[in-house]
Order: sequence, then structure tokens, then C-alpha cells
Amino acid sequence: MKENIHSLREALYDNRYVADDALATVLYLAGRLRRPLLLEGPAGVGKTELAKAMSEIRGGSFIRLQCYEGLDAAHALYDWDYPKQLLMARGIYESGEGRRPVNDLYSEYYLIERPLLKAVRSQSDSVLLIDEVDRTDEEFEALLLEFLAEFQITIPELGTFRADDPPMVILTSNRTRSLSDALRRRCLYFWIDFPSLEREIETIKLRVPGLSDELIRQIARSAKKMRQWSLLKPPGMAETIEWAEAMVELNADSLNEEWLSLTLGCVIKTQEDMEFVRQKGLSLLWNL
Repeated sequence: MKENIHSLREALYDNRYVADDALATVLYLAGRLRRPLLLEGPAGVGKTELAKAMSEIRGGSFIRLQCYEGLDAAHALYDWDYPKQLLMARGIYESGEGRRPVNDLYSEYYLIERPLLKAVRSQSDSVLLIDEVDRTDEEFEALLLEFLAEFQITIPELGTFRADDPPMVILTSNRTRSLSDALRRRCLYFWIDFPSLEREIETIKLRVPGLSDELIRQIARSAKKMRQWSLLKPPGMAETIEWAEAMVELNADSLNEEWLSLTLGCVIKTQEDMEFVRQKGLSLLWNL
């Protein structure tokens, strides 16, 4: 068993994702038990990248449902191609086939797959990412329950579509609101926090080759320091990688006050945080 988990860690590393044993174990179990996996944590810690890495490892299609406030069934499950139905109805009327069953207008020919229906009908090696599920409302959460529990979707006009060999399902949440117990019960759970200094250094080395060890360490230490402050948007792993990529583009060989001032926008994302960091003093970040 441990060999399988170790192999999964190696596969993730080969796909440029650094995971520890705990994360690799829950991913392994989600695949073996065929349970959705709920990943929670601050924004930018790599939840979405993890789903992409798992898709590369499994070799199937990657299906993404990006959640937002107001998301409904027509955009998440399925919809009907109303213009095509209207054309068909007009054709029936003009041809005098007025007695043709209306059910003909609700066949698969007029069905539009949205991400959840596409996932149900996909191959088992696919990965479905339901990204930032906390941005939806409770009504949409209720829509998800049948899918998460049974891997099936019911379309009144056509019946129930069920995945006999379901894909891997990964949900992410930045905890902008609390999710229901009903949704949590249907998932395995893992909390992804900001990375440790060692993990962040290892990730930057893996994702941004060409930087000196000293510069990578400076970047990781600076990011860690900023996360200890009361920023509106603490830098995540994504911002740190972007910062490292900027240093490569600028041929910077070390972090100093000038480079830090010029590239601060790679890692700080609001004017309020910019002012906060500058008032604290940039020397606190590069001279660690």
C-alpha cells in the first residue's frame, strides 16, 4: 500500500507538484474508494493545480466547472438547444405534421452537455474539478448532492444518467462561506495550508528552473514573512512562483531592495497591502 502512495507522490512530482504523504494518501483513497475529494485552504495554495496534475497522471480528459454566485443547473448540468428546437417545431408546423409527439423535441439530439453531465458520460480516467464551490449558493449545493452521492444526473424528459465507473471528482473551496454538512459527508476531506519553507523552496525549484538556491531561499523566506502580516491578500504559492518567474525574466541573481520594489506587484495584489508592506519596510523582506 505504501508503495502505491509513494508512486503517486513521485507521479505528482513528475507533473511538477510537491505533495507530502498525507496528501498523496487522501488522493490515493479518493481514487480507490471512488469518493469525491474536498480540498479546502487559502486561495493560491495549489488546489486547482493539484487537480490538473491528477488529470495528467490519469491520462483522461480534464473537465472543469468554475463556480460563481448565481450558477444554476442550466450551466452546470445540462441545457436544451432552444434555437434548434424552435426550428424543428416550425418545420413540423409548416409540414403539417402537427400531431408529431412533442417528446421528439426533447431527445439527446437537442441536449447540451454541461460539465457535470459530461463527467457522468466520460471515461473513468477523467478528472472533474468543481472549482471554488464555496462561491455558489445553498440551492446549487443541493443540486450537487445527487451527483456526488450516486454519480448520476436525472433529466425528467430522458431519465437518469449514471456513471458505472465514475471519474475522479475534486472540489475546492477557499472558505468564503461554510459548506453544508450534507455536501461534506459525501466527500473525503483535506486541508491545504500555505506551504512550509522547505516545501515552497522545493516547489519553486521544480516549477522555475534557472534560479540560484540563494535567490529561491530569499523568495520563499520573503513570502513566508509576508504571510505573517495582516495583509488583505497574503501571497499564495501561485504568486510566489510568478515572482520567481519574474526574477528569471529580469536576470536577477539575488533579492535586494531595488528588485523587491520593482517586482512587488507579482506577489502583492492590492494597493492597501502595497502601502502596508512599504510602511513595514522592504528591508524586512530581502534582508532575512
